[in-house]
Amino acid sequence: SQYIQKFINETWLERYGSVLPQETLMLLWSLIVSVYCIGGMIGCLCSGYLTAKFGKKKCLLFNDVVLITATLHTGFSRRAKSFEMILVGRFLEGIGAGIHMNAHVQYAGEISPKKLRGFINVTSTVFLALGKTVARILALRDLLGTEDMWNVLLSFSGLVALIQLLFLPFFPESPPYLLLQKEDKAGCL
Repeated sequence: SQYIQKFINETWLERYGSVLPQETLMLLWSLIVSVYCIGGMIGCLCSGYLTAKFGKKKCLLFNDVVLITATLHTGFSRRAKSFEMILVGRFLEGIGAGIHMNAHVQYAGEISPKKLRGFINVTSTVFLALGKTVARILALRDLLGTEDMWNVLLSFSGLVALIQLLFLPFFPESPPYLLLQKEDKAGCL
């Protein structure tokens, strides 16, 4: 947080030639933190419509593109000298997380064999906890938690989205979507 606040202050000083008041800096920092939750709420609200209209697989693929776009915004914010890019990136990451938390669990449960459905649905929670743990480890000062690497740390989730974007096309479409939306009985089997 201190590195991003310093980046905001330096960017403001370079643009406008004056130091940003502490209250304004705290407001911008609070926006950067909270805009993720606002995006997450919007993503959750939109996920039901998107998965019903386009299918869970296509929704997840589109969501990967949104997440990669978000991480590019946060990753290149220092180079572009734009703290606004962090705001946009965090908002898009929130939308992506909101969509993903709903669509992924449903998709994984629907394509998994009947005997493994419970286990597969639990794995999303396990991997969420694992992702938080990996993020905490990467944020250590010896790794990416430095003044030079904070933007890389914020962009790291794009790697996971890229991996999913590359491999998800080889997975089947959700059987309920094929049956109810596409009326493809043969594709469900």
